[in-house]
This record gives sequence, structure tokens and C-alpha cells, in this order.
Amino acid sequence: MQPFFEVADVLRKIGSKIESYGLNTWQLRTLSAIKKCRTAELGGHIDACDSCGKITISYNSCRNRHCPKCQGNKREDWIQSRARELLPVPYFHVVFTLPDSVNSLAIHQPKIMYDLLFEATWETLQSFGKAKEMQMGMIAVLHTWGQQLSLHPHLHCIVPGGGVDKEGHWKNSRTDGKFLFPVKALSKVFRAKYCQKLKAKIPIGYEQIRQELWRKPWVVFTKCPFGSPKSVVEYLGRYTHKIAISNHRIKSIDVQNVIFDYKDYRQDGFKKQMTLTHREFIRRFSLHILPKRFVKIRHYGFLSSTWKRQKLRLLQEKLQVKILEKAEKKPFLPKCPCCKIGNLHRIAVFDQRGPPAWYLGGSQSSSSCEN
Repeated sequence: MQPFFEVADVLRKIGSKIESYGLNTWQLRTLSAIKKCRTAELGGHIDACDSCGKITISYNSCRNRHCPKCQGNKREDWIQSRARELLPVPYFHVVFTLPDSVNSLAIHQPKIMYDLLFEATWETLQSFGKAKEMQMGMIAVLHTWGQQLSLHPHLHCIVPGGGVDKEGHWKNSRTDGKFLFPVKALSKVFRAKYCQKLKAKIPIGYEQIRQELWRKPWVVFTKCPFGSPKSVVEYLGRYTHKIAISNHRIKSIDVQNVIFDYKDYRQDGFKKQMTLTHREFIRRFSLHILPKRFVKIRHYGFLSSTWKRQKLRLLQEKLQVKILEKAEKKPFLPKCPCCKIGNLHRIAVFDQRGPPAWYLGGSQSSSSCEN
């Protein structure tokens, strides 16, 4: 079901006033792409149904990773790739969260702060693995938001419950496979490593917040192991290509405000609504526009691309994994929105100047569905 309201609608209501919001050029470019997504400004194409013959027009997507309308296909492709790499071992979901005392630095130097988050997280897990003489693996996905669009940088990590020893054999972190590492110990090591890196990279910024960084315990959260490799894939699908807010959460947009749903996790995820002005809504949304070319999904250890190319197949064979061959990707043919039976085939493309004259001259009447 298509959402009734979109982030793009807020941007269209704001118009040129957005230039006075104090956003940087990369944020403005990203927001411009989201506003133009699937509109005539990006051009489009004309399709014909191979069953009922109806002709429909579609506008191109912006393909920006921050756009609420452009994540579905990317997510499915990524999940299929990961499904071929799964092992018959326990997998854990581990979340490493930065305290809010670093938010100011994250706003002004996001690339440095988020790179350090990835580095400190992996080095923390790696140190626990080395203590057991095994090479760990990790897939980490950066999320920077909370439910209210506030800044809340954290990594969602999928971590196999063990690693590879010197002989290339699998070794569980615990014999029962129901436990990864103690979270209190993980938290202390994570804080120490992140603060050490921050002090070396941004010494002045570190000294300004040093007391706050060490005043409270840091949060590392580990969930119970997944039930099966299939459940790992399904879970990854919910987290890998998420953005700060989906269009479905937006419930109302008027001349001044935006109303959207959020879950209050302090009250067991109870659903509430928040009202923000257009300006505040876009300011918060822009906090989560990542720096240009920043990699938000990263693979480490025996799940890194280099290791997988050289050794993954051997490890799968040792664990007697039935290896899934890469399926041949067939051209995607969308279903006809009119008859719901036939497939749509592209018969013409056009740029921002609009559809061709033959379509505008008479074929538009055949683009609508009969009730």
C-alpha cells in the first residue's frame, strides 16, 4: 500500500526556504534528489502490459540511499548474497552504541566519528577472539537515528558465535553455543578503545567531553542466538537498508507541521505520535545523511571480502554446507497495475522534457484502468 504522505511532500512545502536552514551542500543535494524522486524532473518510461494491453507511465527513481522510496531492490540483492555465505553455526545480534556526549562531534565530523565506531567495535570483538586463539567475523551496519529522529549512533552487528582457528577449523566461543562474550566486559573494552582512538584523532574534542565519556557505563547489547541461518537472513533484511524514517510513519503534513509515529522504548515500545515543524523535521532528517561515499555496511575477519574469496568455500566444505550457487538474475518485469495478471514491458523512455508526442497526443487515455 502506497503511503499517503512522504518526506518529499515536506520538502516541496518548504521549497526554496531550505537554503536558509544551514545545511551543507551534500545534504542539500541529497534532499533535492529525494524531492525529485519519481517525478517528471528525473524523466521516465512508458510500459505496455502483455496481457490487457494497457499503457502506463512511470517516472524514474533517484536511487539515493537516503530516499524512503529507493531501498527495496538493493536490500533483496544484498540479502541473497549473504545467504550464500551462511554457516551452520550460532549467530548473535550485538549492538554497540555511542553515548550522547559525542553527538556534537558527530554532527560536525561524522566521517571520523563513525569510522572510529566501526574500528573500535571490530577491535573489541577481535580482542576477545584472539584470547581464544581464533579469527572472528562480523557484519556491521551503521544506524544513526532514534525513533524521534534524534542523533543516536550505533552499530547493529551480526556476529557468528565463534571463529576460525589456525588450522582453518571452526571453533565456538562457548561449547554450548548459547553465549558470545560477557557484555559488561565488551562494554569496558569498547569504551577504552573508542576513547583511545578519539583522543588520538580529535584531541581537543576529546578533552572537552572526557569526563562525560567516562562518567557512565557504555552500552553493548547482545541478543540470544538466532534460531536458524534462515532467520539471520530475514533479520538482516530488516536492518541493512533502513533509513531514518519511512514514509509510512508520516501521518500528517500541514502548512506548518509534520506528524509521525514513533515507538517509545521506555514504555515497552508503545506507539506514540510526535509533531515537528517542517524546519525541525528536515533538520533532524538531515542529521542522518551520511558523508559522501561513506560505507555504512562493513564486513570483517572471516566475513571480509578478501577472506571470503580465498577461504570461505573451504570452511563451508569442512562444515558440510550445501553451497547455494548464485542464481541467474532474470530481468525484473513489474506486474500490470490494471489487470494484475500481465507483465509490463518498456516501450519508450523520456527525459525531463516529458513523454513523447505520440503518448501525449492520444495514448494517455489507455493508461488508466477500468473499474
